[in-house]
Amino acid sequence: MTWSIRGRTLPLDRPFVLGVVNVTPDSFSDGGLFFGTMAAADHGERLLDEGADGVDVGGESTRPRNTGPVPAEDEVARVAPVVRELRRRRPDAVISVDTTKAAVARAALAEGADVINDVSGLRLDPALGAACAEGGAGVILMHSRGLVQDMATFAHATYGDDPAAEVAAELGAALARADAAGIARGRIVLDPGIGFAKRVEHSVAVLRGLPRLAALGRPLLVGASRKRVVGALSGVEEPAARVHGSVGAHVASLALGASLFRAHDVRAHREALDVAWALLRG
Repeated sequence: MTWSIRGRTLPLDRPFVLGVVNVTPDSFSDGGLFFGTMAAADHGERLLDEGADGVDVGGESTRPRNTGPVPAEDEVARVAPVVRELRRRRPDAVISVDTTKAAVARAALAEGADVINDVSGLRLDPALGAACAEGGAGVILMHSRGLVQDMATFAHATYGDDPAAEVAAELGAALARADAAGIARGRIVLDPGIGFAKRVEHSVAVLRGLPRLAALGRPLLVGASRKRVVGALSGVEEPAARVHGSVGAHVASLALGASLFRAHDVRAHREALDVAWALLRG
């Protein structure tokens, strides 16, 4: 498959690693570490040097028990300067911005962002789809339920016997919203939202069901990096120490049909995914 973003089409002919740049004081594993334009831009460059194919800049945490909604103007003040600085330093880099707000998306696209990563799958801001369509952005549509402040909790983690089927149906609804907004299908990547409105058993079921999600016809991104499910399966409590488990989850996801991976620890992912891909492809 390919992925069309602003002004170019990316061939997804090897695993695509999207490095995480959280410009927040309260993200679950690295909140406050890169809370400033130069620190965040330096971190983004470091991830690109380690082999990331792009970086995902976020200005609002979705961690459980977060500090509450971030006003759009504050989120713009966090992410727009980082996008501007990264674009200045790395003119050819793929830059994604993680936001649910149309105003933030427009500001980020104006500064040179290529992709909008919406963890709400176009549920929360009716204007976001149009902003993405008008800006020609690539779009990541993630499965979640609820609002930003509770989507990473278990408040909406209610599934029947087949969580993967429910996630597939809700991602199909997100695709329909994108169609209605005028976003071309070739610009869309789907993310099953590991850990979002999902208990450990739900995340595991959804990962095992990736081949069924691939039937929706768009590339799949998995973001299990440092997540609760990795800690539960590995027995590692500290999120920043879940490197090996995160790599394991993503290599398995590659074998099951995912082609993009959102990761904090880029070098480990780059090397492991490239080796796994060489073997799987053969």
